[in-house]
Amino acid sequence: MLSSDEKEIAVEFKNALVADVHHKFSRAEINRTSRENRWSKSYHNYRGQYYKDVRFTDEEKSKVFVKITKTKVLAAYGQLIDLLFSAGKLPISIKRTPVPTTSSQSAPPVDFGMEDVMGEGETSLPFDVGYSGDGMEVPKGAGFDVMSQARKQTPPQGPQEAPGAIPGMPPMPGPTPMPPTPEKPLEDELDVKARRLEKLIFDQLGESDATKVVRNSLFETCLLGTGVVKGPFNDYKTSNSWTSEGGQRSLQQKEIRVPKIEFVSVWNFYPDPEAQSIEECDWVIQRHRLSKTQMIALKRSPHFNSDNIDKAIKGGPNYQSRDFEHTKQAEDSTIQDNSNRWEVFEYWGMMDVDTIRSFDADLVDFAGDPEVMDVQINAWVCGGEVLRVNLNPFQPVRIPYMMYHYEKDPYSIWGVGVAENMEDMQALMNGNARMAVDNIALAGNLIFDIDEASLVPGQDYKIYPGKKFVRQAGGPGQSIYGLKFPNTAPENMQMFDRWRQLADEATGIPSYSHGYTGVTGMTRTASGMSMLMSAANLNIKTAVKNIDDALLEPLAKYMFYWNMQFYEGDLDVVGDLEIKATGTQSLVQKEVRSQRLMTFLQLASNPQIGPMVNVSYLISGIAESLDLDVDRVLNNMDMAAQQAQIVGMQNQMMGGGGGPAGMLGGSTGTGDGTIAPGNAAQPGMEEFAGNDQMPEGA
Repeated sequence: MLSSDEKEIAVEFKNALVADVHHKFSRAEINRTSRENRWSKSYHNYRGQYYKDVRFTDEEKSKVFVKITKTKVLAAYGQLIDLLFSAGKLPISIKRTPVPTTSSQSAPPVDFGMEDVMGEGETSLPFDVGYSGDGMEVPKGAGFDVMSQARKQTPPQGPQEAPGAIPGMPPMPGPTPMPPTPEKPLEDELDVKARRLEKLIFDQLGESDATKVVRNSLFETCLLGTGVVKGPFNDYKTSNSWTSEGGQRSLQQKEIRVPKIEFVSVWNFYPDPEAQSIEECDWVIQRHRLSKTQMIALKRSPHFNSDNIDKAIKGGPNYQSRDFEHTKQAEDSTIQDNSNRWEVFEYWGMMDVDTIRSFDADLVDFAGDPEVMDVQINAWVCGGEVLRVNLNPFQPVRIPYMMYHYEKDPYSIWGVGVAENMEDMQALMNGNARMAVDNIALAGNLIFDIDEASLVPGQDYKIYPGKKFVRQAGGPGQSIYGLKFPNTAPENMQMFDRWRQLADEATGIPSYSHGYTGVTGMTRTASGMSMLMSAANLNIKTAVKNIDDALLEPLAKYMFYWNMQFYEGDLDVVGDLEIKATGTQSLVQKEVRSQRLMTFLQLASNPQIGPMVNVSYLISGIAESLDLDVDRVLNNMDMAAQQAQIVGMQNQMMGGGGGPAGMLGGSTGTGDGTIAPGNAAQPGMEEFAGNDQMPEGA
């Protein structure tokens, strides 16, 4: 039981934490209001709906919306999916560093060549110039040659005559020293460990549906400009295994810890408003919309306070719909019912150590250095209750969110998407389309001019086939005139096409890259189309590089950190490893890369070039380009030596026991007086001419 003082301290801490989280959330919400308006416009343009600030005149009848934004967004999304997931997995890899180092290795001493100019026992150069009065002044007019003086003070360093050398004769060159043998065993071991860790990470990402998570995030990136992925963090799953003893099968369940990543919508992500990147954020807040069932499920998660969760549930639903939610729901016939939802804030950020100590002294033990004033915590707040609070468990300490952009805004933490880039072009296209439709509605029907004075009064003026009008007495003449309204739709559609071309320029996604049927100019030939498609890929390359740098590489690095900290098995990872995101390499088609590797492999067959080429690297690269498992396709060095020995024995047997000659490609008698390649002539054959002679034609 807590004493009255401890209860009071806990209440003060709870109130201070809740107030701090709500205050920071309000700051972030106000700061991104203009950004939410842009997102709402982008979302409406994608859905083909006019935003709330669009007004129509009374004369405008058509409300047509041409959804070019949707086409562009889906085209960008499809290209990213095709490039990043062409191999069916995330394009990341773990490799050893080019120069692997271990704890036993040290950097070689740097030789600056000072011994050529410094005398024995000297600690400074003889021609160093210090300062006036240091005793090393050169008198005026002395003609002092610093380099010759240095040579006089230094004994000659030229080659010395070897004992027994003939005077006047140049020395005989000595044997050329062999270069040091590279540490192949260390490199091979690191390669194996890197591939083993890479397989483990891919298996973990597959079990956490990482591909689906990244795809959902990529779509929001193309539409709104920014994508957010959370993790990896600890999750627990039940592993089922069946055992059989005495004919009886029994189920054994074991709970194991696994990494998990989640997709976080930018609508529910509130970062530090003063930061321009996720690395600069002192704190972030994720907003959750939870049902009662989800609130109860939090009790089963570690470090959550069940009593406070019950208090939050008893306090009743407290979810508040934001302005952007009202805007989205206004265009939808189905309005979300938030009467049974709770609003929960997940906070990751800094907090004062003294405040934490006043609430829970045990947490200070994990704070590290006692001189640290602030530590990073994770807190869940619902209404006035603190559902969870603990120190950031990750090592190294980091905020477990990754933000990446389709197009980076250099002065904002948020990015720019395809829909925002073509917002004006979409408005212009809609305007010309509405004008064309309204004009066609007039030009497609006749306008009648009726002279009522020449017709009998009281007649119905509706027009239909076979209609008869009765004229009054009087002179003959035409009483009904049919007029055709001028058709300006072609001019409007020409402007529409012009705005569409500008939309191609604004987004960097040309219409022919996503199925536009207009064939003009260079698109008439295959080579011209290939050139245009290569140029069109320049814009998508920038987006892929942004994804590599801000999502794929950090994700692989954080998965590596998670395994080193939380993995329950034996990793056996020692040495230098580096994380590489290979999304941009996917832009080079696998067939092209494979063809280049095969071409270089043929070049390596040249006996003069072969010794300088790492053939095993080429073979592994070809296997990777064909989506083959390198470990299963290629043999290790021991297996390769055994296979080479087996092939050599087979060649000897096929050569009739000719010994090494068969392996070296000699010639073989065929029995008809000729010599077949592949074996040497044997004694008893006509072609055999003794050891001192070669067969004819050799």
